Parts: sequence; structure tokens; C-alpha cells
Amino acid sequence: MTDARANPTRIQSKAQAIEAEVRRRIVERDWRQGERIPDEVDLAIEFDAARSTVNKALQRLADEGLLERRRRAGTVVATDPVRKATFTIAIMREQVEQAGMAYGYRVVAQRRSPVPEDIATRMGIAPGRVMVHMRALHYGNGKPFQLEDRWLNSEAVRGLEHADFRHLNANEWLVRNTPYLHGEMSFSAENASYRDARLLQIEPGKALLVLHRSTWNDLGPVTTVRLAFQPGHIMTTKRSDD
Repeated sequence: MTDARANPTRIQSKAQAIEAEVRRRIVERDWRQGERIPDEVDLAIEFDAARSTVNKALQRLADEGLLERRRRAGTVVATDPVRKATFTIAIMREQVEQAGMAYGYRVVAQRRSPVPEDIATRMGIAPGRVMVHMRALHYGNGKPFQLEDRWLNSEAVRGLEHADFRHLNANEWLVRNTPYLHGEMSFSAENASYRDARLLQIEPGKALLVLHRSTWNDLGPVTTVRLAFQPGHIMTTKRSDD
């Protein structure tokens, strides 16, 4: 068996080739729903690859919902395959700078408040629980770029009481300090409220792209945030093969 561990690029391309072939066998029904596929050791021999490379390829397909990996029972083709979306939380400062603009940021308000019913439902908790509520603005070249309305759960975010969001925005601080296990994300088009319009410096009623995102770790909900972008904002995403 070839061991390509000394060449990360080769491992990557090998994993992608294995992933593509396994996907083909599933799509073309060489391997049927509910059927157990060969063990990693056997696939490693077949593809002349390290077992870790095979594992990486199979895990990607499991993340997509095409495979189910069962401890002590092996890997089977999913009975009801569901495409699962994975997302990476972008750092807003980097997005603004990559667009060729100077980044700026300010906290509009921050306080501990009881969670209203709609936010509690989104986070899966009882209404009235006290959390940190903050609003902030991200700027590009001195103009409002994004409005952030965020709730933070101090019981699931270690070190939150020491975080100074006046100097490092909550988005970037959370990415650096609070890993999450799973999340939910949705997009919508909303007309700008008077508050949105005032903070984004636009006319009330303008159509906005709005992103709602919530994350959880093993201690419970981490945060839920509403991100409102300037009218005409286009969001692009990339799939990461890391």
C-alpha cells in the first residue's frame, strides 16, 4: 500500500478521487441504500491509499448525508440520503478587508436582558432566561456594511464576562474562543425597519438581505444572531475541502 503522508497535496487529491468514486457507486446504485460498504482496510487496499485517506473521503460523504457511519457496525449507504449543508462562520473584518475596504466597528448597545419568545424558540430554551444582548455595526470605508443583533449565552460561552467587544467584535471573538458542535442558518429578504434604516443609514422599507444564525455546543446554545446587510449585498460561499 502506498503511504502518501509525506505529501499533503497528494493525500488531498487521493481523498477527492476516492470520494468521487464512492459517490459514483452510490448514485449509480452499485451500492444500494442500507447496504454496508467494504471496510476501510479493504478500500485502502483497493485504492492503494492509506486508511486515514479513505477515512477522510468517507467522512465527507457522511457529512453530506450519503453514508451513515455506525460505531462497531461499519459504514452503510444512507437509506434516505439527505444533503447536509456545512458552513464556516466567516470573520466580518476579513470580508470587508477582502473587498478592499478599511474595516471599522462599534458597539451600539450591550446589556443583560430576558430573552423574548421568538429568540427563545430559535435557541430551544424557555423565554425569560437572561442573556447578553448586543447590537453592533460593521463598517467598510466608514460606511455601515452590516448590522449585527446578537444574543449570547454566558453559560455556554466561557470567558464571556471578560470579553471586551469594544476592541474585538463578538463575531471574531467567538470564532477564536468558542468552538461549536452544530448550527442552523437561514436567509430571508426583509424590509428595513426604522431601527435598521437609522443604523444602516438607508431609507426605511428598503429590501435587506438578512441572515439568522444560531450555534450550540455541549453546554447548550452559544449564540443566535441576526445579520442585516446593505441593500444590494451579494453573499458568496465556497466549499472547503480541508
